[in-house]
Amino acid sequence: MANLNVATIGPQGYARNLGKLGTTTDITFYNLKRGEDTVTLIEPTRYPNRLAPLFFAVSMARKVILVVEELGPQFGESVVMLQCMGLKEGYIVLRNYLTPEDIAPLIRGTVLEDYEFVEDDTIALRERLLEEASLLEQAPPAATQGTIPIDHFFNVRGIGTVILGCVADGAIRKHDVLRVLPGDDTAQVRSLQKHDDDFDWAGEGDRTGVALKNVDADDLDRGTVLSNDASIRSESSMKARAEVVSYWPGPLKEGMVLHLGHWMQFVPARVKSIENGGDWHRPMLDLVLEKPLVYLPGDKAVIHHLEGDKLRVVGTLQPP
Repeated sequence: MANLNVATIGPQGYARNLGKLGTTTDITFYNLKRGEDTVTLIEPTRYPNRLAPLFFAVSMARKVILVVEELGPQFGESVVMLQCMGLKEGYIVLRNYLTPEDIAPLIRGTVLEDYEFVEDDTIALRERLLEEASLLEQAPPAATQGTIPIDHFFNVRGIGTVILGCVADGAIRKHDVLRVLPGDDTAQVRSLQKHDDDFDWAGEGDRTGVALKNVDADDLDRGTVLSNDASIRSESSMKARAEVVSYWPGPLKEGMVLHLGHWMQFVPARVKSIENGGDWHRPMLDLVLEKPLVYLPGDKAVIHHLEGDKLRVVGTLQPP
């Protein structure tokens, strides 16, 4: 079974014509399945009132459907988020008589330049997505380690603790013992499901339900990470160089509260000190985090400033 994760950004409920409604909170999942091929569509339900759902939807995605109804601040912020996440594959659906020529100057130099303009036809789009899912690798992965961030969790009578998430790296397997991060606890995988079917494994990109032993749902949170990768890190403070987007209006300042987005984490971080050097678009930040950030070496986090005016996406940094 191959799975394609697609962030759907635009009018609320657009994806309901593409897939079957699944889990819904501040992000909503729609599921599309044909034979062994599956597509998970993720909508940021409470965006633009809240920025975190947009980040969460994009962070899980391999591909994007961007539905543009007007060229306002919401469109601009979405473009910057997609650029910071480096999502290079997507479709653009234009409405209200907008044309590719209208938005071309606004996406020039961004990952969206390579997105394909498609008609506002959900039946045709559904077929395109299923076709792309069918081309993804279906064989069990060779990886012996894996990492899965939790986006939802609950107790199921007769089963116990169940979490939902997308495998971010490697693979997880039935009976694996995983660290529960941040913290020192461990949990064992009792069983796995992908789109309601039982499996012995789940690989990178798979939308997965995992039943766990030795951990209570009350001890979990969105953003908790399950992993048996020995290289994974958990840090509550860090010094890292930021890359501030060109659209940001001015230098970051000491004392400013930022939010670091990584996987399903959206962690407040106060700027303890800052070194701008000769370029305030590439400052060295000394950050104190409200809670530990969990990441793998080489990962990138997106910086947000929730008190921003028309733009709340600041840029990126690579944790040490």
